[in-house]
Amino acid sequence: MTTTPPTSSPFTPRAFVVGSLLAIFLAFACPYTVFLHHTAGMAADFITAGAIFLFFLLTFVVNSLLRLVHAGLALRPGELILVYTMMIVASAIPTWGLIANLLPVLPGAYYYATPENNWAGIIHPFIPEWAAPRSPLAIKYFFEGLPQGETIPWEAWVKPLGAWLILIVAVYAAMMSSMVIIRRQWIENERLIFPLTQVPLEMIGRDENGTRSAVAKLFRSPLLWAGFAIPFVVFGTHGLHRYYNYITPIDVEHVFYLFRSTPIRVFLSFPVLGFIYFVNLEIGFSLWFFHLVARSQSLIFNLVGFEIPGHGETFTGAVGGSSPAVGYQAMGAMAVLVLFGLWTARRHLHDVLRRALTGASDVDDSREAMSYRSALGLLVGSGLVIAAWLLASGMPIWAIPFFLCAAFFTFFGLARIIAEAGVGFCRAQMVAPIFSVYSLGSQSLGHQGLVSMGLTYTWAVDIRTSVMASTINGLKLADALGIERPRRLLLGAAIAAGLSLVTAAGTTLWLAYSYGGINLQGWFFAGMPQTVFGFVADKINTPLTERVILPRWLFTGVGAAVMGTLMSLRQRVVSWPLHYVGFPIGDTWVMSWVWFSIFLGWLFKLVILRYWGVPGYRQLRPFFMGLVLGQISCAGVWMVVGVCTGMVGNYIHIGVP
Repeated sequence: MTTTPPTSSPFTPRAFVVGSLLAIFLAFACPYTVFLHHTAGMAADFITAGAIFLFFLLTFVVNSLLRLVHAGLALRPGELILVYTMMIVASAIPTWGLIANLLPVLPGAYYYATPENNWAGIIHPFIPEWAAPRSPLAIKYFFEGLPQGETIPWEAWVKPLGAWLILIVAVYAAMMSSMVIIRRQWIENERLIFPLTQVPLEMIGRDENGTRSAVAKLFRSPLLWAGFAIPFVVFGTHGLHRYYNYITPIDVEHVFYLFRSTPIRVFLSFPVLGFIYFVNLEIGFSLWFFHLVARSQSLIFNLVGFEIPGHGETFTGAVGGSSPAVGYQAMGAMAVLVLFGLWTARRHLHDVLRRALTGASDVDDSREAMSYRSALGLLVGSGLVIAAWLLASGMPIWAIPFFLCAAFFTFFGLARIIAEAGVGFCRAQMVAPIFSVYSLGSQSLGHQGLVSMGLTYTWAVDIRTSVMASTINGLKLADALGIERPRRLLLGAAIAAGLSLVTAAGTTLWLAYSYGGINLQGWFFAGMPQTVFGFVADKINTPLTERVILPRWLFTGVGAAVMGTLMSLRQRVVSWPLHYVGFPIGDTWVMSWVWFSIFLGWLFKLVILRYWGVPGYRQLRPFFMGLVLGQISCAGVWMVVGVCTGMVGNYIHIGVP
């Protein structure tokens, strides 16, 4: 795609207004449709399906009409980049990114307490008074709904939400500043692909001669609409079936078992297939290959009866037949991925430090969204705030660095995987609180430390999307358009995050008190709180011993050694065919849903390149972009229809449930 020449001021006030309105809309609509209408999560994953759907309508419908009326009315490329970046940042917050995990967990410790689990005795005394609402009625009504005539008890939430806002702002500041620091290394030095940016870039559109027609070039391609039609029709049968049960939905899922113990899911997701088309063949192969390897490893462990001691490790692997040992291998691999990447970037990071600390004139940071001094200062400052907050919540001071390193490995590692592999549906195979508890030991952490670790589940566990990945994708989009000094872009991202936080929190509280949380969504309002504090209670009641801890350290080391070997071979052996990127995420629940679609995308690209070469690959790009837009648009259309008709449960899959 032809890039635009650098512009001095591509981000205009009207772009900020449009981006802010769409950010607010996403922050409201996503929890509203997921909780109340039980539709697919359009803001659940790194793919940010809701943002893509709205951007499709904005570029194809709204902008085209505006350009027909008067060319000056249409949003320009830089403005569109700002709007899209604000939407993808906003998408990382309302549901799986933060709010849907955070708000039900805080009162859940009290609502789900029973004489049998004794949470009142072993957990409640160690929850800081400022960290959760304490009013019994406010907690009861949150889960069961307000009696007629009662109003939402906002006052019960002021203190805890204020306290959590301090932490979340610091976390997001650390995420954004770290991406500013690493931007040049990933985008300019290593030239990572950033597959998730390919579709929005093409939707912006610019003809080869530099002129702009009423409709972007992508939307004038018959191949786009051919690809669009396939998933729209296939999943359209699923939407119609909810209204007319005599219409048979086209089946896209099948599960088979290896020796009746290890499930393998075959599921067709057209967006995954489409995005993988833009990924290197070695990376595409790595993603599905390592999933099957991890499944096979768990199968072998099951067949021989091998298991490591311990239990209660939700989020550490795929559902069904997964061995916790494979999850700890993945954590070792993720740590090596991050550390090796930082080592590779050592010259760039040294330049960043020189510029930040000494003002070195030979290091140019004028094209960054923030000066290196400001970015480093913000990263360090936000890190100290996070550490202080964790200390105040009861985490032992000696455990904080370990936990923060584990959290950094997962967030930063996932951002790297998204930038390199474009896996729109992805999750860490091991999460920071569980790894920290099992690595450091429950007895050493104490009751207070375990409860503090439990509270971090709200923002550091079910990581299916993050502000960090959205920020670096936005910076890549600005770079692709030749936009220098995209400082207003970062400002837009910060504004979008703030608007999304406020809107999503308010919407979630309103829905919970209006309808009763237990009537909205089973996992967020029941499963998540009970999982969090069930884990804490289990570790209090059953302290971890060396017999439990040591095998996990062993498999963490095995994963680190394997990952280090794979990365070394990739660097040193020119003909080495196996990429390493799929190893840290091979056995996640998310990967169990998308591996087959990844395989198909890889296979299609392999065949096309072998028989039609690079020209054939380029010619067919619109078709695979159509696959992405078709399924997302189908889900979006049926979501709108469901809201208008009052239909509940018309769930159109996008990639994973």
